[in-house]
Amino acid sequence: MSVDQIQHIGVVGAGTMGHGIAQVCAVQGYRVTLVDVVPGVLERALRDITASVEKLHSKGRLTDAQRQAAQDNISTATDIAALRTADLVVEAVSEDVALKRDIFARLDELTPLHAILATNTSSISITAIAAATQRPDRVIGMHFMNPVPLMQLVEIIRGLTTSQETLDTVMELARRLGKTPVEAADYPGFIANRILMPMINEAIYALMEGVGTAEAIDTVMKLGANHPMGPLTLADFIGLDVVLSILEVLYQGFGDPKYRPCPLLRKMVAAGHLGRKSGRGFYEYAVK
Repeated sequence: MSVDQIQHIGVVGAGTMGHGIAQVCAVQGYRVTLVDVVPGVLERALRDITASVEKLHSKGRLTDAQRQAAQDNISTATDIAALRTADLVVEAVSEDVALKRDIFARLDELTPLHAILATNTSSISITAIAAATQRPDRVIGMHFMNPVPLMQLVEIIRGLTTSQETLDTVMELARRLGKTPVEAADYPGFIANRILMPMINEAIYALMEGVGTAEAIDTVMKLGANHPMGPLTLADFIGLDVVLSILEVLYQGFGDPKYRPCPLLRKMVAAGHLGRKSGRGFYEYAVK
């Protein structure tokens, strides 16, 4: 299937990543169906999309037509059956391989044979997810970065049996969404998280061992390595549960102790200190 044939895009999961993906697709003129089993999550997603679009429009980063497109092009549903006519679906649920495989098996039965099924996973094998379908040649990874409307990068991950046609179509789609696609091989963590997560993990070890305070560690990396934010601030932004999940995938996938999650990270997640979304991580935050 060529990129010109894509008109209807489905997004499964209306959390931070899912509604961000829905927004960028709608702004570029695609008809989008955003699906989540929890109605309240969908309502919050629509409010967040409206607020994001208004902010970008006020800064001149969206035209009047794009602002209107975001309002006109997104519909919501609590039943995945709403994606029966989708040309491409992006799954954006939590990092749980069993959950993702179940969703892909259902999408495989529901969607047209030509439809491409993409996952926004940040670490799980595309090949393993594709094996749950009868169309592994049309399954691919589209790893958007958070926040989706602002971050330009999309990692495109080709599974063992992903076709060249599927790869070419999704690379071009990413460009039409205003993103810069970069192809990555199907290894745990791909490129971004294979490099980023060990750095965050080491920063947590440094904090646990008393090498420096959270503020000191973040300041050193901002001023000494020219990072826009420190690794502990970034971990809070990502979500400490997500960081732990990705590190566990890396550790299990490679069997290398350098990916072993820091005990302090495990304790914080067990305590419910997940970062910005919970109001407390390495720093404290006001929760919406």
